[in-house]
Amino acid sequence: MELMTQIIAAAMASGTPLLIAALGGILIERSGITQLGAEGLMLMGAVTSCIVFIQTGSLTLALLAVLAVSAVLGLVHGVLCVTLRANQVVSGLAMTLFGTGLSAYLGKPVSGQPLPGAVPKLDLPSLQGIPVIGPLFGHLDLFTYLSFALVLALHLFIHRTSWGLSLRAVGDNPATADVMGIPVLGLRYACIVIGTMMIGLAGADLLLVYTPAWNEGMTAGRGWIAVALIIFARWNPVRALVCAYFFGALDTLGLRIQLTGIEIPSYFLKMIPYLVTVAVLMFLGWRSRGKPSGAPEALGLPYIREQRF
Repeated sequence: MELMTQIIAAAMASGTPLLIAALGGILIERSGITQLGAEGLMLMGAVTSCIVFIQTGSLTLALLAVLAVSAVLGLVHGVLCVTLRANQVVSGLAMTLFGTGLSAYLGKPVSGQPLPGAVPKLDLPSLQGIPVIGPLFGHLDLFTYLSFALVLALHLFIHRTSWGLSLRAVGDNPATADVMGIPVLGLRYACIVIGTMMIGLAGADLLLVYTPAWNEGMTAGRGWIAVALIIFARWNPVRALVCAYFFGALDTLGLRIQLTGIEIPSYFLKMIPYLVTVAVLMFLGWRSRGKPSGAPEALGLPYIREQRF
């Protein structure tokens, strides 16, 4: 039981950045805008939090800087995809390349430097005495609790509010939503900016909690796994929670195998999450042949008012 608790705790720690990034992507894609820039946005969030935290020593200022930088990048993506109606796939890939290159340049002066502090953990004494539950949830960092709150808030927003109904309408049929008086462009801009800020926070969580030192390319493909998680979860926040922790467990599986003394090259062990990602995508593609995928029907399609289809 203790070993299982340790594995679940490691899966939660590794899966939290994936979860926050996937939730941001779900919010963006629910509005009908494709988001493939998670890798670059997470790197920009990580390097921004590292630089500001080292320079100021303030965790609050570091997180505010991450939100500000992510909001600006989200606005750029929004202008390209919503206003200029550029190809959304190309814009997302450009965001990944831009974020990867700029973060590598900005992060050179702080590469490998230790952080001046750590993200505080929230103790819940009422849970400490409960087996399994206490060790897992009684002493978690603030980012993990934030991810739980985001899952609940996003689920309720999408499925239990009028604004969530409007969001689903915009993602499925923006022309009809526009006729009904829903501000299609404004709602898409809001979702892009807020979702991008969440993806930036995922990068900050990766640096401040999971790997407390900046290294070039430290996301190591986690942004792409977050994109895949959106598909696995069928654009559902609650399913994203389960999928993120599943891949978090796969990410920590390699270390567990090495601790057992089995002689397997570490490079092959690091491949496990990505091989499983490809395998699951292939299985889902085969399983859902001829069936609705769960994706918003207008995903990736620019909206032009009064255009005939």
